[in-house]
Amino acid sequence: MSWKLAGSLVVFVVTLLIAACQSDESLEFKRYYSSGALVYQQHCQNCHGVNGEGLSALIPPLSDSTYLRKNITALPCYIKNGLKGQITIKGKTFEDAMPANDLSPVEIAQVLTYVSNSFGNKLNTIDEQSVQKSLANCK
Repeated sequence: MSWKLAGSLVVFVVTLLIAACQSDESLEFKRYYSSGALVYQQHCQNCHGVNGEGLSALIPPLSDSTYLRKNITALPCYIKNGLKGQITIKGKTFEDAMPANDLSPVEIAQVLTYVSNSFGNKLNTIDEQSVQKSLANCK
């Protein structure tokens, strides 16, 4: 056996061992986060920006962890049904309506996991079950 082949085999085995040592929670987070990045690019990025910066006084940024944390159960409703009325994020008031999005509960969970762990936010995984519970209580 050549040294290159043996070295490649060792790297492959070590990679498998590292992947096997990850917790279920860590793997779930990575699945939600990476899928959420795609959902964000397809459905949110045009308005909220590549880096979640929003658009001046028209569209709010997605970088306010405090707002996200305080409204975590309402966010699925905002995404699914849209949002009308005033909201204040980082001390700025926004009044333009956000349109409804035809996303499934798992897609909403994915994009919320992505947003709540990007743009300076660190909030953990938002799973499909919590999104379904929030959607059942939309006002």
